[in-house]
Amino acid sequence: MIAATTADLMLPMYSGRLVDAVARPGVARLAVRYAALHAAVMAIVAMAVLGFVLMAARYLALVAIIQLTLRLMTRMAADAFWRVQRFSTDWHANNFAGSIVRRITRGMWAVDLLDDTLLLALLPAVLVLVGAPLLLGLRWPAMGLVIALGAVAYVAISVAMSLGYVAPAARLSNGQDTRVGGALADAITCNTVVKSFGAETCEDARLSRVLTKWRGRTERTWVFATRSNAAQLIVLLVLRTAVVGFAVWLWWRGRATPGDLTFVLTTYFIVHGYLRDVGQHIANLQRSVNEMEEMVEFQSLPLGVADAPGARPIRVAAGEIVFDRVTFRYGMRADPLFRNFSLRIQPGERVGLVGHSGSGKSSFVKLLHRLYDVSGGRILVDGQDIALVTQESLRAQLALVPQEPILFHRSLAENIAYGRPHATQREIEEAARLANAHDFIRTQPKGYATLVGERGVKLSGGERQRVALARAFLANSPVLVLDEATSSLDSESEALIQEAMQRLIAGRTAIVIAHRLSTVRMLDRILVFEAGEVVEEGKHEELVRIPGGIYRRLFERQALGLLADGEAGFADANPDNLDDELDDGVTASWQQR
Repeated sequence: MIAATTADLMLPMYSGRLVDAVARPGVARLAVRYAALHAAVMAIVAMAVLGFVLMAARYLALVAIIQLTLRLMTRMAADAFWRVQRFSTDWHANNFAGSIVRRITRGMWAVDLLDDTLLLALLPAVLVLVGAPLLLGLRWPAMGLVIALGAVAYVAISVAMSLGYVAPAARLSNGQDTRVGGALADAITCNTVVKSFGAETCEDARLSRVLTKWRGRTERTWVFATRSNAAQLIVLLVLRTAVVGFAVWLWWRGRATPGDLTFVLTTYFIVHGYLRDVGQHIANLQRSVNEMEEMVEFQSLPLGVADAPGARPIRVAAGEIVFDRVTFRYGMRADPLFRNFSLRIQPGERVGLVGHSGSGKSSFVKLLHRLYDVSGGRILVDGQDIALVTQESLRAQLALVPQEPILFHRSLAENIAYGRPHATQREIEEAARLANAHDFIRTQPKGYATLVGERGVKLSGGERQRVALARAFLANSPVLVLDEATSSLDSESEALIQEAMQRLIAGRTAIVIAHRLSTVRMLDRILVFEAGEVVEEGKHEELVRIPGGIYRRLFERQALGLLADGEAGFADANPDNLDDELDDGVTASWQQR
């Protein structure tokens, strides 16, 4: 770019020599005529060489800048995505997915604008604005000073207007642009809810309000930019008048030839072109910075839960889990959810977590996955403090089947193999069979190659849950966590999933969160949570016989609710005799249901 700009800056000098050659006095004489022709030809050759240098150097610069820009865009987008993936669960809960995507993509393309502005526009402009006054100043110091002062005044006004006047407005309009992306993504991802309530018009109105605010802020930004441009053009007009007037004065005083006049005017027109665009380049530079600000902001945000320095991968073989005097509170809440909480789960033990909403069951699992850091105490897996191991290796050893399984908009095979990307097709199909998913997958249009839609919307709840179980089977992790895997399912799907769950948890350490107590009857131990404490503990048969116990009340409420639907004879049973009645007729009816 420096070579190309230097060639561009030298062209006016040879243009002036060409004019002097053809305007040389006494060309009627043959000797003078040939001398003038020789000077003209040499000027033309020099201009041709400079033109070739300009073209070749600019081409090479563009090729190099393309490579540089694409590498930068790739690295910055990948780095932003890396951080976003590792931000805390709370951060993701408080940010729209659409807004996050918009911030990354807008910041990525701002790199393109930044590189073009700095390397293709401002670098040549700076060279011209420094070189032109020097070239003219060597012949006419006053002319060089006029152009230098005019250029400095123009750039100063451009920078001041851009930074102090346009940039604040641009920052507000960019923020509103992010909100537009968030509003669009929020409505589109929840389209099934919109349709189920016939709320299309309501969502139209909601987006209209967001767009109206965006339009107002963007209009103000564009108007401010237009005013800034008008101020810059006024400075250019004054400078052009001064340079042209001074050049004519030099000619009138006999201090400049017609060629010199051509040199001055041509040089000024080059400077004028660069100056005229400098305002736009500064505006583009500021715009690219504004648009990158939100993506760059990711770098200043804490990850929330970060790996400890020197963290090593965890090695889990037996699957023992120990909560050792754990204290934990959410955010800035004064009262901790867990206070000096201790619990040991034996290797290979199957444990159920039961309790009212907010009792601490899900928080227990989140702490085990290290989605949050404890305030005190420690959590050990096979004797290893999870705060001192890498999060990626920890979670790879804790297969999770969530209450609402989320699938990627990829093929069924890719979703099942997510925990083992290099699994063979045979291994994928075997995992699907174990999860009772193989039969329904075979009926899909493309079998295991069928795309499941965003978040798996093309599948029913039971089908998604079985795919999630197949994923856990294939991951073959030593520790399993099942978060109410049979909730909101029909009885047939529930039976298939419970059958698959029994196969899945065999021989592994398993933690099962359950609201429907039929899920935990098969387990080795049931823990009843209340306000962050384990208030009851034992097998189903033991807990259901505790008078006034929380587990018994939950069991009675669910069992009697089922009886009210289909077996009213038991609904009038004496609660004191529920121990035997629930374990006999009610349980049989419940399991059948």
